[in-house]
Amino acid sequence: MVAAIPDTGMVQTAIREATMKTLRSLVACMAEKLAIGRWTFAGSATRWLALAAILALSAPVPASAATPTDPVTIFEQLATGELQAKPSFFKICKNQTYALCATAKCTMYNEVAYCRCDIKKGDSISLPLRLNPTTDVCDVNAQGVDNGYMVSTFSLPRQVKKPYGQMALYTCPASSTGAYAQCDGGICFKSTRGQTFPGFPKPLDGDQIICSCPATVPDPSTAKVGFQIAGPYPCKQSFFANCQKAASSTSTGSRIFVGAPTGVAELLALRLNGKPTPINRCQPNAP
Repeated sequence: MVAAIPDTGMVQTAIREATMKTLRSLVACMAEKLAIGRWTFAGSATRWLALAAILALSAPVPASAATPTDPVTIFEQLATGELQAKPSFFKICKNQTYALCATAKCTMYNEVAYCRCDIKKGDSISLPLRLNPTTDVCDVNAQGVDNGYMVSTFSLPRQVKKPYGQMALYTCPASSTGAYAQCDGGICFKSTRGQTFPGFPKPLDGDQIICSCPATVPDPSTAKVGFQIAGPYPCKQSFFANCQKAASSTSTGSRIFVGAPTGVAELLALRLNGKPTPINRCQPNAP
């Protein structure tokens, strides 16, 4: 059995925690000496340094300093630059069979999006999505080979690549209210291949699979960036109706599309392939 390689971020976190523990012990000793008057020289630089250290370490850590854990928030903060796109944020799954949902349509049922995705083989990228300290998204996907499922991860779909792609990424503005499906890490059911599934009028092809994905409903009052969904190319302004709640909602039976915060698809493709890839894009007309 090959030993698991610890995640760089986890190692760094452990080092920081150990360092802070040591500093707190030192400061506690300083505080005790101050309290019992062992340091009586009022003008001492040491005493003022001790006081400064106590105040600094006792101050609460701002909530914004914590790294988010849910994929949508992580992707939003990567898109806005609030988080740096460090390699530890991503996991590349090498030469695996996976579900690619980036251009998928979905049907809502009881607040879950069920998306018709394509089955692919090769390298793909995802957030690590650790089930436990030694099991990440690639491990979960590998375990699905003999257990009737696979995981949705990302590679740039050929349908949106220039110059021959017949689809494009439509950029919905930050004022959008429509729902979209966030399929990174979605679990997909092999039993659905070639079968009819609720919400889809035609049976799936043999290289298609249904994945369950959480639906995301943006909040225009707080959104710093919009989102992107895949649609027809050349661009059709009528497709931007899917950016709004009237066309894309989380009600049972509604149709929504897989999406992600603006720029995330290109960021993931760059991390996976090591170079930018020209893609088709569509922007809404100015009012």
